[in-house]
Amino acid sequence: MAKSNEPVFWSLFSAGGVVAAFFIPITLVLTGMAVPASWILEDELFSLIRHPLARLYLFVLISLPLFHWAHRFRYVAADIGLRSLGLVLPVVCYGAAILGTVAALFLLVQL
Repeated sequence: MAKSNEPVFWSLFSAGGVVAAFFIPITLVLTGMAVPASWILEDELFSLIRHPLARLYLFVLISLPLFHWAHRFRYVAADIGLRSLGLVLPVVCYGAAILGTVAALFLLVQL
């Protein structure tokens, strides 16, 4: 039986979907409603972001949905007839997710 790297990408797809479904709404409520309503002060939110666990949360919140997007986009593009791109399509999709993950890591370390 041939070895495949598909389980890795499907697990990243699944984890990204779970993170997007559960954690993005919470983050949107905190940043989009709680701060403007003055339930949380901006200074308190910025001090929270400086905590290492909050940075880890933001890293997961950014990186896993990027891989979810990459996997979904790859298969949608193949379904609409771009299968002829062969190896280029996965490299572009997953490469963009990897670049986004590295950029998020770089920016979160700089905070």
